[in-house]
Amino acid sequence: MTIKYVIITLLLALTFGCKNETVKPEIHSAIQLEGLALNNNEKWIANEETHIGMKRIDSILKNNTSTSGKVLGDVLSKQTSYIIKSCDMEGEAHDQLHVVLVPILEEITDIKDVENTSELEKKVTNLQRLTATYFEYFKIN
Repeated sequence: MTIKYVIITLLLALTFGCKNETVKPEIHSAIQLEGLALNNNEKWIANEETHIGMKRIDSILKNNTSTSGKVLGDVLSKQTSYIIKSCDMEGEAHDQLHVVLVPILEEITDIKDVENTSELEKKVTNLQRLTATYFEYFKIN
């Protein structure tokens, strides 16, 4: 299966499948993503399952000791699958979620192919920053 096929499949699943506490990122700063904006200077409301999945991703990244991109990527993919299957968000909040989730999915796909430890560390740091971005723009009720 090619990477493009996997990304397209995940994007389609997010588009058609998407169905509350705030966590402050500790170390990594958020990334400015084109098209991502707050909801009238407030965070968007995410469904609980999406938020839980993102908290799990954040925890996995903070506690990661694996030097295998494949192992780490597979663990992270389980959480993104959970998010996709559980998401029932709609409207602009859903669209804004995609602005953050698509780069996260792409980064996780890339991580699975990384064999070099220093490259893996760079990818993990970038993914931590993307995760921090999620928490800066989304919360649960």
